[in-house]
Amino acid sequence: MTTAPPAGAPPRAALITPSPTSVPAPEAGPAPAVRRGPLTVAAGIGVLLCAYVFVRHGAKPGVLLLLGTGLGYALFHSRFGFTSAWRQLVAVGNGTGLRAHTLLLGTTATLFALVLGTGAGLFGSTPAPSAGSLGVGLLIGAFVFAIGMQLGGACASGTLFAVGSGQSSIVLTLFGFITGSTLAAWQFGLWSDLPALDPVLLSDHVGRFGSWAVTVLALAAVWWIARAVQARRNPPPVSAPPSARGTWARVVRGSWPLAAGAVALAVLGAAVLLVSGGAWGITSAFALWGSKVVGFLGGSPESWAFWQQPGSAAQLAGPVLADKNSLTDIGIMVGAALASAAGGVWTLHRGIPARTAVAAVLGGVLMGVGARLAGGCNIGAYLAGIASGSLHGWLWGAVALAGTWAGLRLRPFFGLGNPKPSDSVC
Repeated sequence: MTTAPPAGAPPRAALITPSPTSVPAPEAGPAPAVRRGPLTVAAGIGVLLCAYVFVRHGAKPGVLLLLGTGLGYALFHSRFGFTSAWRQLVAVGNGTGLRAHTLLLGTTATLFALVLGTGAGLFGSTPAPSAGSLGVGLLIGAFVFAIGMQLGGACASGTLFAVGSGQSSIVLTLFGFITGSTLAAWQFGLWSDLPALDPVLLSDHVGRFGSWAVTVLALAAVWWIARAVQARRNPPPVSAPPSARGTWARVVRGSWPLAAGAVALAVLGAAVLLVSGGAWGITSAFALWGSKVVGFLGGSPESWAFWQQPGSAAQLAGPVLADKNSLTDIGIMVGAALASAAGGVWTLHRGIPARTAVAAVLGGVLMGVGARLAGGCNIGAYLAGIASGSLHGWLWGAVALAGTWAGLRLRPFFGLGNPKPSDSVC
């Protein structure tokens, strides 16, 4: 990033030059020493879990757990965020994060097109695109989810990697997330019949290549719009996390450029599709975990209409460590713990202010409910939907931007700050 272009510079040049910011981007500080204790514990948990899953449930679940661990490692080392990216864009016009989204989405769409086009699948799986219905539930759910992630401080993937890195306040967000997901599953009848149109897949209308081309061109347009907004508003730069020195040291200990994180996440997400037959998802596991707890406490979640849908009864009856999304979710937390400990920044945060704690739980509940209404979150609906050429992914993202605007208006009531143009970083 550079400082703002001189007054009178032609608009066209502003779009060609590096993204301007109000002050130069800060240099990344040196990474602290490796946290050997947390690293040893995280590695031990990871090895034991992998060994158990491979032996008890087989190679396919074991590979999914390993892929989740890689996703968590990449998410943390690149600090790849959805919540912060939308907050920075809406609050001060910094489109760095959103442009990284377009790289992630475009790379994932390319890999999805190859996997779906060839029909290649491992372990006997048949890959299928993620297509969601277009209706009231999608619109309400995405809006509510976006408010929740601004109050809770993280999105679905961000919640998991933050918990793995020891952020105590986000543990409260995860608790609310699981609670909201379970409540939505329990009250499935209240929202399951909301008006909706059938899913729209671009490949059904313009073919697989046409779907990929339209998606990539649309993402290029989003990239340029985000770049133009940043050139116009000249926002503060994004803060730089501490980083190890040297290429190989950065690979192991971080931090990674956003572009590197986007490519790594795209490759790992495509591998999840290849191995399981379905796109990377997160939030359905939270409904499963919460419902399992309800059953353990004497409830009867198997009688809920949500778990009587095709395939859902088997998911509820089966073990958590054989569930696709549960495996990748657990892997993300383990991977983030490994990455943060290797980078020397794993720590337990104490002394959470009361209003922050309330916001974390409330934000998690809103995300849990919103994800179920919308049929997915920033990963299962936004990323997987757009990469599959499904219109619902685009609608989810557009509505989530509006929900972000609303969420930013609510954050100060809970003592949470928003980026300002006068800040040194955002």
